[in-house]
Amino acid sequence: MSLQNVCRKGNAFHLLNVSRKLQCRALSAAVAAPQPKQKNSQNIVLVDGVRTPFLTSGTAYSKLMPHELARHSLLSLLQKNRLDKELIDYIVYGSVIQEVKTSNIAREAALAAGFSNKTPAHTVTMACISSNAAITTGMGLIATNTYDVIVAGGVEFMSDVPIRHSRKMRSLMLKANKAKTLGQRLSLLSTFRPGFLAPELPAVAEFSSGETMGHSADRLASAFNVSRSEQDEYALRSHTLAKEAQEKGYFTDLVPFKVSGVDKIVDKDNGIRVSSPESLAKLRPAFVKPYGTVTAANASFLTDGASACLIMTEEKAKQLGLKPKAFLRDFLYVSQDPVDQLLLGPAYGIPKLLKKSGLTLKDIDSWEIHEAFAGQIVANLKALDSDWFCKTYLGLNEKVGTPDLSKWNNWGGSLSIGHPFAATGVRLCMHTANRLVREDGKLGVVAACAAGGQGVAMLIERYPGATAD
Repeated sequence: MSLQNVCRKGNAFHLLNVSRKLQCRALSAAVAAPQPKQKNSQNIVLVDGVRTPFLTSGTAYSKLMPHELARHSLLSLLQKNRLDKELIDYIVYGSVIQEVKTSNIAREAALAAGFSNKTPAHTVTMACISSNAAITTGMGLIATNTYDVIVAGGVEFMSDVPIRHSRKMRSLMLKANKAKTLGQRLSLLSTFRPGFLAPELPAVAEFSSGETMGHSADRLASAFNVSRSEQDEYALRSHTLAKEAQEKGYFTDLVPFKVSGVDKIVDKDNGIRVSSPESLAKLRPAFVKPYGTVTAANASFLTDGASACLIMTEEKAKQLGLKPKAFLRDFLYVSQDPVDQLLLGPAYGIPKLLKKSGLTLKDIDSWEIHEAFAGQIVANLKALDSDWFCKTYLGLNEKVGTPDLSKWNNWGGSLSIGHPFAATGVRLCMHTANRLVREDGKLGVVAACAAGGQGVAMLIERYPGATAD
């Protein structure tokens, strides 16, 4: 072999190695570079949704079990839309304070409603945004082409909540269950103390901080200088607007319920009460005493209720001859400090959702924001309109601003209609969809705070030709 040929081959090998190195570097750079988010090419639609009347705990639903409320919402959804049970591919249901006998309440309610035992169902829990989580879980199952037709919803039953024995009593009972002889049982009995009988009561409190949500709401109101009169004024607004919407027949998502043992058919929410400003001002603080500003009237109340909605692709809806209410366009979840910012989910979620969607406050025609407390709502509004908050905590260059309050919770909200923790998300979505029709809007935002310092924000678009029935 000539020296010239060897040099040529050597150069060829060198060039090949260089080429391979460049290809590897290019591939590494491509992997390391941020990839654009792929939008789901399918239009996912909210076909319809229903809910039971929301009732204060301890009233007409008090002798039921939670799966019975859920069963009613599932059956009512199918009946309203004349849909066969066999068409439902999957059921996702939310629940917060769970009945231990029906821990997977999605499955138990589906079986009680007569769904096929071949229809999978699972339960989610994310505090006050549990049915939002159920809906977005369904959206994910549709977007990945796993299923076509999803029922999502939630139920909460505060009339009968689990009350546990104390830890010491539970331990004693478990040991007694394993004891094999009389002597062993008597030995265990000798360790019993009367204090063991003190029950463990459930509380709407943060496990991480031990603080009740009402106490946190009081501190939040104080931090944002929300006065007692501002809170009472907002609460009165919520009840007044809810009463007007109820009387006008706008709550078309509500389905009457004939409760066994109750003479009258339950056909309306029973927590809506329009009081005078003077009456509200007389109420004493409920949590931080004697100087707190949160009262029974400007806080949401313990509520029983269930909801369910039907979601699928637009193409599937057309195949089934169904007319959707809205497009489910986008969503996101947020989390922040559960001690000092427990209830600021909307203030964090709304700006991120708008940015993600390329929208501004002015583009939104309907706002449906969960009202845990009047003080929480006003604090979130003040946070959005604060340069300091938006720059310090949201990383923005300026404040977001205040949403148009003439488009804000125009049919009342959780303060007046009620708040069954895991059922509220569907109500928010349905009120948004129906309000967009009645108010001739296009885009609506749903947002809510939740225990644990979490929150959700969703973007909903009116479907062409949708009705508010």
